[in-house]
Amino acid sequence: MIKFGGGLITNKSQMCTPEIDIIDDLVDVVANCLQQGLRVIVVHGAGSFGHLRAKHWRLNEGLLSTHDFSPQEDCESQIQAVSIVRKEMLTLNSIIKNSFSEKGISTISHPPHKWVRNTGSNFSGNIVDRFDSSNEVLITFGDVVDCDVGEFGILSGDDLVVRICQDVPNVSRLIFAVKGVDGILRRPPEEATADDLIDKWSPNVEFSGVHHSEIDVTGGIGLKATRGAEVAAFGIDVFIINGEYSQRLLDACTGVPTIGTQIFSN
Repeated sequence: MIKFGGGLITNKSQMCTPEIDIIDDLVDVVANCLQQGLRVIVVHGAGSFGHLRAKHWRLNEGLLSTHDFSPQEDCESQIQAVSIVRKEMLTLNSIIKNSFSEKGISTISHPPHKWVRNTGSNFSGNIVDRFDSSNEVLITFGDVVDCDVGEFGILSGDDLVVRICQDVPNVSRLIFAVKGVDGILRRPPEEATADDLIDKWSPNVEFSGVHHSEIDVTGGIGLKATRGAEVAAFGIDVFIINGEYSQRLLDACTGVPTIGTQIFSN
């Protein structure tokens, strides 16, 4: 399983701006994995297709009926924002699917708002029927989903990967492909040197994570680390890799030692 980070596949500072070259490079890695006989499930983040608007309308907090929001040019309410973000996520997903299609790779997408209820990794939704067996590359993504409390909320792609790894048999590796860092660092990225990369991380190891709370409505690299440790507890190899280096990502997928952070449960 590969998680395409939202900050990697989009320009997070500009609304709905995909990084096409990066997406194509990631798809090339998946194609190489397929050629080596691996099955691949892809989960992708939202980046500028979801986080910026979701942050403005506080969609991660559910329906805030008494809050006085300032309208956007193309959106006047939280309910409208839910619909728009879902459509924008489908647009990003279609861009990724198109990149696969151009390389002759069949895909099937499972948009969470169509089959998931509630947020967090204990969401309601049948994983096995959708992700257990297929000759195609299966894709899903972070999304705005209906909820029992608050009417709606944001299901993070990082929570999706936990459940898929838990429920689907024979997952051997989970790779988080991120932007701008080589893995988990002991110091903030702008201060870090190569020596600050933590090559083996578990929850008892301190690190400096950067969470862009002005943009991100999920949890940044800290959530990836936490969820990665949960997945490692299932006996699955988990890595955080700089997705801007295709060879590193391919090496991590195929079991070749490379630069990055391996996550352990303890």
